[in-house]
Amino acid sequence: MLRPQNAMTIFQLLDKSNCRRCGEKTCMAFAGAVFTGRRPLSECPRLDRQIIDTYSDNSQNRYDVEQNRDDYLEQLKTLIKGIDLKAATGGTGGRYENDRLIIKVMGKDFSITRNGTISTDIHVNPWVAVPFLNYVLYGKGMDPTGDWRSFRELADGRERYPLFQKRCEEQMKQVADSYTELFDDMVQMFSGKQVDPQFQSDISVVLYPLPKLPIMVCHWLPEEGMQSSLNVFFDQTADKSLDIGSIFSLDIGSIFSLGAGLAQMFTRLARRHGFEPPSC
Repeated sequence: MLRPQNAMTIFQLLDKSNCRRCGEKTCMAFAGAVFTGRRPLSECPRLDRQIIDTYSDNSQNRYDVEQNRDDYLEQLKTLIKGIDLKAATGGTGGRYENDRLIIKVMGKDFSITRNGTISTDIHVNPWVAVPFLNYVLYGKGMDPTGDWRSFRELADGRERYPLFQKRCEEQMKQVADSYTELFDDMVQMFSGKQVDPQFQSDISVVLYPLPKLPIMVCHWLPEEGMQSSLNVFFDQTADKSLDIGSIFSLDIGSIFSLGAGLAQMFTRLARRHGFEPPSC
């Protein structure tokens, strides 16, 4: 049995017809579901049996995504030891104090020491910690332009968008639909700002998960005959400051990770206030 290295490896095995007979909207979505262990490869009705037998794990052992993510996080911490944190300060928009590089993440101080220790006064979500470290290690220090792009408009974002939509936008929408005070709380708790309606949305909020990487969340309220919707937009420099694909052997990237991390944070925020978003 060959173990696929990432979701794109599985996607390349499929016929890319988006026939939906597997129950997923696209072949890319199905590939992501197979790689994360939610679906077996054999559920693709158009795939040759020989390919299924070659790549399927008959024992149904799932790829341990969380362990792989944690391993990657430790690798990044090791790489931090090899850079000059003080020299990296300017490009990150942070400050250097007491042998620590301190960066605002969602308006809160995140600090990193030379030995890779992260400390903050809020929960260290691994899905945020990974892009935080990548930002320190590889960020280009580019200032935002105010030119907003959807995830699928970023480099290599189109093929990865179905998974981003499911793990980020759909989850955020479920929270926003059930927790009407969400956007006010985002502004107050995470140093965001509500802006004039963008792209004809009803509510638009700009957040700064990293100093030079703003994210805009736009929510459209339900209307007669139409459901609510939510979309996340990034500054057009985002894919030049962070990777969009292939981190910890998953083709999701740091930008994806930020979106998924924010969705998790909003879900916890809603639950704290007694709202229970539907499970995805």
